[in-house]
Amino acid sequence: MIRMNQLKLPCGHGEGDLEIRILKTLKMKRTAESLTYRIVRHSVDARKKPLLYDVYTVDVSLGGGPAREKSLVSKLKNNNIQYCRPVIYRFPKAGETPMAERPVVIGAGPAGLFCTLLLARHGYRPLLIERGRPVEQRQEDIRRFWESGRLDPSSNVQFGEGGAGTFSDGKLNTLVNDKEGRAAFVLETFVKAGGPPEIMYEAKPHVGSDRLLQILPRLRAEIQAAGGEIRFETCCLGFRTEQGVLTGVETDKGLIRTHTAVLAPGHSARDTFERLFAQGVPMIQKNFAVGMRVSHPQSMIDRSQYGIDDPAQMRAMGLTAAPYKLTGKGRSGRGVYSFCMCPGGQVVNASSEPGKLAVNGMSLYARDSGRANSAIVMTVGPEEFGSDHPLAGMEFQRRLETRAWQLGQGRIPVEAYTELKEKFEQAERQDLPVCSADPQAAPPRNDAELTARPQNHAAQAAADAAIAERFAPVCIEGGWTSAPLHTLLPADMTRDFIDGMEDFGRRIKGFNGEEALVIGLESRTSSPVRIPRGEDMQSRIKGLYPCGEGAGYAGGIMSAAMDGMKTAEAIRKKYSPMAQQAGTDDK
Repeated sequence: MIRMNQLKLPCGHGEGDLEIRILKTLKMKRTAESLTYRIVRHSVDARKKPLLYDVYTVDVSLGGGPAREKSLVSKLKNNNIQYCRPVIYRFPKAGETPMAERPVVIGAGPAGLFCTLLLARHGYRPLLIERGRPVEQRQEDIRRFWESGRLDPSSNVQFGEGGAGTFSDGKLNTLVNDKEGRAAFVLETFVKAGGPPEIMYEAKPHVGSDRLLQILPRLRAEIQAAGGEIRFETCCLGFRTEQGVLTGVETDKGLIRTHTAVLAPGHSARDTFERLFAQGVPMIQKNFAVGMRVSHPQSMIDRSQYGIDDPAQMRAMGLTAAPYKLTGKGRSGRGVYSFCMCPGGQVVNASSEPGKLAVNGMSLYARDSGRANSAIVMTVGPEEFGSDHPLAGMEFQRRLETRAWQLGQGRIPVEAYTELKEKFEQAERQDLPVCSADPQAAPPRNDAELTARPQNHAAQAAADAAIAERFAPVCIEGGWTSAPLHTLLPADMTRDFIDGMEDFGRRIKGFNGEEALVIGLESRTSSPVRIPRGEDMQSRIKGLYPCGEGAGYAGGIMSAAMDGMKTAEAIRKKYSPMAQQAGTDDK
């Protein structure tokens, strides 16, 4: 086939214009020979905004086949036109070792689901266990939590079918260098299960939480139809081993005998990390990022990125809500950057432990809420954690989340950015303690605003009403309240956050202005630990395969799903499929 890059057309072009451009670039006539094409990649070039261009990469097949395609490419001598062979994902050949018991996959996030799907399709009869509930019930549990504040620690934004990515922006882009075709396999699987077709070629593919809620039951049904089994509300408590070899998985429902287990628990499975560490499963500390979310009118972002903000004009040009990606540096030297940017989205309460609070960004497929939000975060490591203990990063998360819960009295704490900056800098000038600099310290109890807040309900209600009016619609799922967020993070991190916001305000007009609302706390950007594994994908415990974001090997839906595929491949290379035998692996 012929790969054609950099085909540009004005945004809003006609339906047949792309084919005309292809023919013109190939110097062919429409009736000369049969030609088919498919879009491989699409992006928007806004460098000359408000003049905007659709930029396409397409694969073209000619009726004359490879010989004709190679000949044409040779004659054209155009660096943007190359002959290439399609990359087709291929599952490896099976190993020769018989698999005595079926493999157990722990965690039904993207890594666990795609590992299970591949194993089921190829005859391994995998058993997938998940502490949370099926997505239909999970959705109800989350809605109840957002409306009432009653948290179910096992069924929430972090735990349940689909993992944490189900209630996020549903981004499907990845920076993984994929020469094996795994990314295309994941996207094709989503499309076949009901995902939007354009995710196959958009430069920044997005599926949306509402579409994921439809896709997941279909993936579940396919796994079950292929011989896999899924047990919800089943939590991994540990492993049985003999002489360093896995012999079983301990769960709250009993022992499951197996010599092969995939550990894909997600980045928030803190109790699992604690139990496995106590049991001697090797684990190391890993850097991650923390910060706060910032919300703006989507029209502000559209105007900055596209040069236009009229919804009707954007629709006519085929444009959706604009994203952004920002990086900078605070005065401490830390990098400050946007993370998980959600155009036209909501900020959601993503807590999973009682007495602790964390938020995340979420978008539906339409991305039409009217507000854009993104986390503005900084990378943290042992210096911030205060210890080199493998679980120190996790405890750092917990301390900050406890502080966030206290600031909001269980609700999501919010503060206008201009007020956060003013109050923090006033405290700096007066050399007042804003927040403890000691990473081991408990959340501060001596902040005057914090201790006074519960005593003046009328003032608090008035402050909340002012926020609701000023930032309407706030687009927050879960109870929220005005709070002194300038006291949430360690002081040097808040200073870096402000430095980053001021820098970003010079790039996007208004980013650091009156329309910016800060929402805390963003602390679940990635796993705080890594569970080491060898080239064979196994940990020091033979038969245990750490996998996905929770094990420290992915960051997002796509990279986690692809790591799940790699883990299934490793199992496939070692074992032959199970004989179709009756029986049970439960003790």
